[in-house]
Amino acid sequence: MTDSDKNQIEKTDFAGKKVKVLGETYDSGSPECVGCGKDLGWRSHFKTREERIKYLKAAERYWYSKEWFGSERRK
Repeated sequence: MTDSDKNQIEKTDFAGKKVKVLGETYDSGSPECVGCGKDLGWRSHFKTREERIKYLKAAERYWYSKEWFGSERRK
């Protein structure tokens, strides 16, 4: 018996026949917030707002600047 066999439930289709369909396959629990609260993700590496903005400008420069070199020109 595979994992998908355990999760099958029986339902009635539009014609009235009983068919087996896949039931719940997710893990129970609640999602964890990444990047907020105590775990600020990349934001925790910088102390001030100016440092964060400087980081973002440098990171986004690769995609949005007019300065391209060699093979980088082909996005």
